[in-house]
Amino acid sequence: MKKYVLYNPYAGNDGGEESAKKLDAHYIGQELVFCDVTEISDFREFFSSTSEDDDIIICGGDGTLNRFINSIDGIDIKNNILYYATGSGNDFLHDLGKPNGSEPFQINKYIEKLPYMYIGDGRCRFINGIGYGLDGHVCEMVNNSKKKKQNSYLLYAIKAILFSYRPRNATVTVDGVSKQYTNVWLSPTMKGKFFGGGMMIAPERSREKESLSVVIVHSCNKFKLLRILPTVFKGTHIRFKKYVEIHHAKEVTIEYDNPCALQVDGETVSDVKSYTARAASRAAALTK
Repeated sequence: MKKYVLYNPYAGNDGGEESAKKLDAHYIGQELVFCDVTEISDFREFFSSTSEDDDIIICGGDGTLNRFINSIDGIDIKNNILYYATGSGNDFLHDLGKPNGSEPFQINKYIEKLPYMYIGDGRCRFINGIGYGLDGHVCEMVNNSKKKKQNSYLLYAIKAILFSYRPRNATVTVDGVSKQYTNVWLSPTMKGKFFGGGMMIAPERSREKESLSVVIVHSCNKFKLLRILPTVFKGTHIRFKKYVEIHHAKEVTIEYDNPCALQVDGETVSDVKSYTARAASRAAALTK
């Protein structure tokens, strides 16, 4: 039995390979095969070359998980899939109540029946959530920064609120019911609790539930938002009920009056006017 370690060299501020090699000390006497996950072009072919008894260890952060879950979509996997977090944010890890540095653990049940996001004719699965508005804008700023090791999500968010981001007006449709919002700063749709490297945007979420949670932060000026933003780390922002709404749905569509960036598990898409998110069962029913 082999253990295939699929690492992302760019995870954890480009230290992904070095972090993955630490598994040698954890699995002393066992055969480890290290593979750069960014160089695997055909996962169906990759899994056909393994034995069902082989373990697959995914090493990286939330973006690496997103790449993996979309690369294996539609593949019937028999192997045990484990996760070893080596990213800089690790929101999936924290959602499961595990600290940084946790030993590899099995995630098969977490990567099945995942929700889908749709932009135009394209779709992808997500494991944590979709950040739209300020969050997508901030992730785009972080990803474009040349000083990645000094990045602070909160610092970039404050800069964006004060100088570069302007709230949108939005139409939010939750399971077929539409509502208009003004001055929308954030409108993420979440499978897990966390985004932005530890911000508990959806504190009441349970990953076991199939439904999704959409969080709308709206109708406030930038100074009120700066007061609300730090409370997101503990999930206490939900007490600002005048400005924060949370809905639960099998399907949600959000459309802005002006496009902006969007992030999916930390990976950004620029100039998005609208997106739709569907729980796994809703997505499956619509493709039959």
